[in-house]
Amino acid sequence: MKEEIPRGDVNRREFLVRAGGLCVALGMGTLPLGCAQSPPPPAVAFSPLPYKDDALEPYISSRTMSFHYGKHHKGYVDKTIELIKGTPLAGLSFQEILKQTANLPEKTAVFNNAAQSWNHDFFWKSLRKGGGGKPEGDLQTLVDKSFGSFANFRKEFFNTALTQFGSGWAWLVLDGDRLKVVQTANADNPLTKGQTPLLTIDVWEHAYYLDYQNRRGDYVNALLDHLINWQFAAENLSRA
Repeated sequence: MKEEIPRGDVNRREFLVRAGGLCVALGMGTLPLGCAQSPPPPAVAFSPLPYKDDALEPYISSRTMSFHYGKHHKGYVDKTIELIKGTPLAGLSFQEILKQTANLPEKTAVFNNAAQSWNHDFFWKSLRKGGGGKPEGDLQTLVDKSFGSFANFRKEFFNTALTQFGSGWAWLVLDGDRLKVVQTANADNPLTKGQTPLLTIDVWEHAYYLDYQNRRGDYVNALLDHLINWQFAAENLSRA
């Protein structure tokens, strides 16, 4: 038998849909008593790429993306979800998890996987088809103030990425009122040092080996000249 909705409820624009015991409220008001709330979406999840997996060719191939994004990045996310299940960290974001577990030896595995999940999300957004070149506006002004010129910045960023020993990351960060170029090893992240990341380049070998073999310098040059997303960096600066 169809359940009638009282006219007074209609006047309050509270419409009730009953399907298998789940109630959905549309319009004004809250869910009536006795109706089940839908579970919130998970705070940590494997985010989609901001572009197609072949969008960065020829500088990053779809084959590299299939391994880097589809296996390495996904593996970090899956492991994070496994490690935090049933703990006080469940329900927190990757950023909150990495901040709460940094420098805690008993939480090293959680930190490594949560930080790598966050780092990779940030890396994909640091790149775009048709990117590279120089920044504009306030970011360009701050680059010139902090490094003397864009040429000086580019040289320092390239050397920082090239000289990171082993696996790690090169970052452009806001530190106080100036920009800095820093490197971090493995999963480490500038957020744990009170710095604000603006963009990053992943220099783990799995990021470039299929396309560039051991030529890390060629890979870094390709990203700086053709893929770096200065708009993303400018948005991060404005939020900071």
